[in-house]
Amino acid sequence: MSLTNLLVPTYTQMLQALSAWLDKAQTQIPEAEAEALLSGRLADDMYPLSSQIRFACLQAQEATFRLRGEPLPDLLDELAREGQTAGERPGSLSDAQARIGEALSLLGNLASDALDAGAQRSITLELPNGMIFDMKGEDYARDWALPQFYFHVVAAYALLRSRTIELGKADYVQHMLGYLRPGSMPQS
Repeated sequence: MSLTNLLVPTYTQMLQALSAWLDKAQTQIPEAEAEALLSGRLADDMYPLSSQIRFACLQAQEATFRLRGEPLPDLLDELAREGQTAGERPGSLSDAQARIGEALSLLGNLASDALDAGAQRSITLELPNGMIFDMKGEDYARDWALPQFYFHVVAAYALLRSRTIELGKADYVQHMLGYLRPGSMPQS
C-alpha cells in the first residue's frame, strides 16, 4: 500500500469523525459551556481538548510536508503555538471546526500519489526537548505520524466522553459503514 493511500484516507476519515463529535457536542451542551468543554483535561498534566484537536490537525498536515520533502509552513508553527497555549485561549467550537476544515482541505487537494516518493526519503524529526530522530519516510509514517495523530484523536474522544457527550464506538468508526454488507445491520 502506498503512503498516500494509507495516510490521506486515515487522516481524512478520523478528522471527519472528530468534526462530527464536535457537532454532537454542540447539540448536547449549551453554547455557554463550550469553552469549559474545550478547556477540559483528562489529567492535570495533559493538554486540554482544544489542544488535542489542534495537535491532531497539526500531525495530519505535518506528515504531508515532511513526506514530500517540503519545509513546514508558518501556518503549522502557528497551529502548534495555538495547541500549546490553548489552555489559556481555548477558542470556540467553530474555531476548532475551522482548523479541522483547513486540514481536510489540504488533504483533499493532494495528488493521488503525493506522499509515495517520501517512503524512502530521510526524515529528521527534532523535538522541542532536544531529541532528534533520523528515519526513513515509511518508518516515520508508521512509527511517528500515525501514532501521534491517533494519540490526539483518541484523547479528544476520551475528553468528550468524560464530559458526558454521548458518543459510542459507532461514532469512532463511522467510516466502517461504507463496508457494511447490505442486510447485515442489526435491527433495534
